[in-house]
Amino acid sequence: MSASQALVIIPTYNESENITAIINAVMALPSGFDLLIVDDNSPDGTAALVQALQPQYPTRLQLLQRPGKQGLGTAYIHGFRQALSQGYAYIFEMDADFSHNPQDLEALYQACAHEGFDVAIGSRYITGVNVVNWPMGRVLMSYFASYYVRLITGMPIRDTTAGFKCYRAEVLRTIDLSNIRFVGYAFQIEMKFLAWKHGFKLKEVPIIFTDRSKGQSKMSSGIFKEALWGVIAIKLRSLFRRYQEASQQS
Repeated sequence: MSASQALVIIPTYNESENITAIINAVMALPSGFDLLIVDDNSPDGTAALVQALQPQYPTRLQLLQRPGKQGLGTAYIHGFRQALSQGYAYIFEMDADFSHNPQDLEALYQACAHEGFDVAIGSRYITGVNVVNWPMGRVLMSYFASYYVRLITGMPIRDTTAGFKCYRAEVLRTIDLSNIRFVGYAFQIEMKFLAWKHGFKLKEVPIIFTDRSKGQSKMSSGIFKEALWGVIAIKLRSLFRRYQEASQQS
């Protein structure tokens, strides 16, 4: 893979304890991924740590600074637009806190670049329950949330809220990014649902998800409620629109 083909997008807010290590881990991978950090004006100096590393990776490490905390979904959409404008063929979502193992980027890339899939999803639930360091209550909530999403939407995806993904660029060019409604976990559901409705091929790649050991979780009750009610809204909207099939796209 050419270093110019694949871009990993990592949104950050107060990730100073993780950002240097995650950047170095991604940069050390043999496939040569580029990296875009989208920082929402973290008061802990996350952006400054990224800037300190940019001379070490002058052509591969980008930083997009936003004026304030605007939500996960909008961070990714900003990143997607930048990736598409720069001509990347494969665009990844990944967390900054090592809950997603950077080594698994290689398997996600393999699924899209060599196995013919359009979206590769790092899945916690495709081979059972592969979650480390979560309390049982959170594991059950996450697992049954995905079941609920499958029930409402009909999506054949076991881990519907997963945030570790690879997209072929054509998927992001086809989805109307300006019409994405949600910013938290519902954003992750909405993106998978739209890719599926457009007829793109999705694959779940098994991963082991390890809860963060440093920094603070961004989970909140508001994010959970958005996902709960957002799934119904996503399904209802889909009943009143038609989706261009992937096979009809140029």
